[in-house]
Amino acid sequence: MPIAENFPEGLKPIGKIQHSDGEHFHVMWGPGKADGETATNEDVQAAYKARNEPYEPIGVSGTMVAVDWDSCIADGACIEACPVQVFQWFRTEKDIPAGKATDEVFDGSGSTVKSERKDYTDKADPIREHDCIWCMACVSVCPPQAIKVDQGNSEHHDRAAASL
Repeated sequence: MPIAENFPEGLKPIGKIQHSDGEHFHVMWGPGKADGETATNEDVQAAYKARNEPYEPIGVSGTMVAVDWDSCIADGACIEACPVQVFQWFRTEKDIPAGKATDEVFDGSGSTVKSERKDYTDKADPIREHDCIWCMACVSVCPPQAIKVDQGNSEHHDRAAASL
């Protein structure tokens, strides 16, 4: 199931993932969707089991560059396609469950190499959402269509920031 065309309508800001520069952050939106690709993807489910982590819907990371973590199957095509390295594998910087990434501070030192994800529980995180050049390369290569890039969502980002 692709990310909703009308994202972020119907979702609420549930926290932020902050950049250590003290200036930038992106919003996490929820609730997550229980029927996303990750709920039935065998590789993703096996990775959660191997980690002894319960699978739970997470939500969407980012606003202008939004990745539906419940649809992201950790393919890494977006990481490889992005010419300005907006994305990183979040677990390569902090190996924590995705649900605990909210309200964490990341310095953007995670891997931006497709083949370096920890496992299928790792997600492409738009840690440098603010650097996006709106080329849409990530959108065009994402197998489950889990990414939406829309500069027009900046208003939603600003409203969410004021409420968090």
